[in-house]
Amino acid sequence: METAVRTILEETLSYRFSRLELLEEALRHSSYVNEQQDPQIRDNERLEFLGDAVLNLVIGHILMARYAELEEGELSRMRAMLVNESRLAGISRSVGLGDLVYLGKGEIQTNGRQKKSILADALEAVIAAVYLDGGFEAAFHLVDTLFASQLETVAKKTANQDYKSRLQEVAQVNRKEIPVYRIVNESGPDHDKTFIVRLNVHTVTTEGEGKSKKAAEQDAAKKALNLLNP
Repeated sequence: METAVRTILEETLSYRFSRLELLEEALRHSSYVNEQQDPQIRDNERLEFLGDAVLNLVIGHILMARYAELEEGELSRMRAMLVNESRLAGISRSVGLGDLVYLGKGEIQTNGRQKKSILADALEAVIAAVYLDGGFEAAFHLVDTLFASQLETVAKKTANQDYKSRLQEVAQVNRKEIPVYRIVNESGPDHDKTFIVRLNVHTVTTEGEGKSKKAAEQDAAKKALNLLNP
């Protein structure tokens, strides 16, 4: 890897590699390796596999720490929004990985540097390379930095989906009432219960269903909002 390219990438990532060969491997697409005559070089698929696991762990850790009030289902949805291919590809573009990935001639001719799958895989491979080179703390810092704005975006979307809070605001401002929630049914074994919650506010009555009381209440509130503010 050329010194200038390495310097640019390391400055962008705010991380300096001790084992440069890890970064080299992270940037090798299989199409490039297949065209080489060297059986010793490897593509980035193994690192992409590891990076996927590291990324999910770090994002899960960050979400757990920042949103202690959210339940497992909501945390899972937020993580899925953060680590989907489109979002990873966008972050990959923002740090210029597309220009640095080693691609085969065929992929170059078909605009492979803009393909979401290639960009997303390269980012996960680089995350794995940082993890193997500098440990979990280095990988955590990298992910936390790269995903800072994305975390903010997803947090705002999640806030907009807090139907109970929105319903209470609407009810108190417009109706001078407070929504009342009551569990009317719960079924299933302890490890997999389903709750039915009835909500009354003003002249509106709705029922919500969920795998937790909170989820059922959110479902009922969402239905009530649709009726009060169609």
